[in-house]
Amino acid sequence: MFKFFTHKKVTIKAPISGIVSELSEVPDDVFAQKIVGDGIAINPTDNTLYSPVKGKIVQIFPTLHALGIETEEGLEILIHLGVDTVELKGEGFTSFVEKDQQVDVGDKLIEIDWNSIKHKVPSIMTPILITNMDKVDKIEILKSGEIKAKEDLLSVTIERA
Repeated sequence: MFKFFTHKKVTIKAPISGIVSELSEVPDDVFAQKIVGDGIAINPTDNTLYSPVKGKIVQIFPTLHALGIETEEGLEILIHLGVDTVELKGEGFTSFVEKDQQVDVGDKLIEIDWNSIKHKVPSIMTPILITNMDKVDKIEILKSGEIKAKEDLLSVTIERA
């Protein structure tokens, strides 16, 4: 019996304005070595995080430093706001969403007071990761350099049986 696979492309928008960087530039081995997943990072120049996809909030950490979104296609995206920001215990973060909430592209998720926290953490670089890489056939980076929130950032091709 043959199994036929179809491919579907999912566009991930920039969740925050800033400078696009490779994961290898994030000063944290878990992200730089793609241990949690593959993707891209943004060095933010803005304080508002928006939903990069249509989907559901499947995880939001009590410290608000990271959240997970699952797309309608089953792609799992983790957005981690800065490096070692878990240590801030929520300081500088204001959430506008909760677990299991449906979100649309561009919905406001979290506001971050980078000015009050950037001197307390190693970096404010924000990794945007695909954590279920077993579903991914290919990731294309659509923009480099400066990017504005809600612009196309990644195209992810997923395999579906």
